[in-house]
Amino acid sequence: MKKNYIFKLLFFVMLFVSLSTYAQSSDVLVHNNISKNIEGLNIFPNPVSNGKVFIYTKFNLTKGIEIYDVLGKKIISQRLYGKELKISDLSPGVYILKIKEGEFSATRKLVVR
Repeated sequence: MKKNYIFKLLFFVMLFVSLSTYAQSSDVLVHNNISKNIEGLNIFPNPVSNGKVFIYTKFNLTKGIEIYDVLGKKIISQRLYGKELKISDLSPGVYILKIKEGEFSATRKLVVR
């Protein structure tokens, strides 16, 4: 009879340990998905009035830039090797700026005056 209790106790301990390990690994996965933003992203000036916007990040790697209008139509798609993005062709309005740097990405609102 004692053997039966020992096996049940051992079974529940192993079950508890495996569930807590799974919960910790799930938390790490969720945390990694949340922190996929570009570190140190800074966009200025915003609103833009001079036809140029500067995009700085912590690592300043090559960036993929896409600009969409408020209806979701892609207006600009280009690679940015420096920090200065020329947008003098854009009409005044509100746009969505999508930036991809390496495996990280960010989306920001861009106002052109």
